[in-house]
Amino acid sequence: QLNHAFSRFVPRQFLQCLNKQSIADVKLGDQVQQEMSVLFADIRDFTTLAETMTPQHIFKLLNAYLSRMEPAIIENQGFIDKYMGDGIMALFSGAADDALNAGISMLQRLTEYNQHRDKSGYKPIRIGIGINTGSLMLGTVGGEHRMDSTVISDAVNLASRLENLTKEYGVSLLITHHTLARLNYPTEYSIRFIEQVKVKGKSKAVAVFEAFDGDEPEMRQGKLATLKLFESGLWLYHKRAFGKALQMFEAVLGMNPNDTVAQIYLQRCQSQKTKILSLPSSK
Repeated sequence: QLNHAFSRFVPRQFLQCLNKQSIADVKLGDQVQQEMSVLFADIRDFTTLAETMTPQHIFKLLNAYLSRMEPAIIENQGFIDKYMGDGIMALFSGAADDALNAGISMLQRLTEYNQHRDKSGYKPIRIGIGINTGSLMLGTVGGEHRMDSTVISDAVNLASRLENLTKEYGVSLLITHHTLARLNYPTEYSIRFIEQVKVKGKSKAVAVFEAFDGDEPEMRQGKLATLKLFESGLWLYHKRAFGKALQMFEAVLGMNPNDTVAQIYLQRCQSQKTKILSLPSSK
């Protein structure tokens, strides 16, 4: 019973990674280096939402939401490293596909939960998910009387930055090229390239991709139907053919008006065209 109780606070997989039989064997400073996929998920505008609720209702919402997200992670061979308020940090030691499948499942479960919230008269909630794969240090930190399990590495920080980027692009799930390269079955997913991004704290640009299998069916179909046009628009944009790229993104939005990434690129094309027109002409 005690071991079972402890496993709810320190996951069994964490002990396995450290090669420990029991929580009693874990010491401060125990650590191991391992390649893992890291998943960060966060509720959008949670602070604003919480301002309208009592503390009791906040706890009820969090537990209703988190209890629906947990199975999506566990069923895909992952484990939750920690909850951070409305945030979730999960680790996957197997294939990167496990992490991506978990993220997709979380979004599908969220759709079901929002249907339940709608019937009860509550507003739907939205989440953003970032996934990165890389080498990390897993171990224990703290002091004599209180220690905690944690993971530390650049790969972890990048996953967190990626989750923040979902807000900027208005999408639900982003992965890095590191995760994409480690997928066993990349063609089985609906994925599109977004752009090379220099995230805060990183000197090198990171290739960011959107995985949209977890989108609402109408949006997913819209993104699939316009994928070739979208990719052509990106290619033209990076070739600095802004006028032609603008036409591509207009065509995308004609078929799928709520594509937020296409909207962003359309605005960028318009901005670049304006800049070029405002340059003094050379004699």
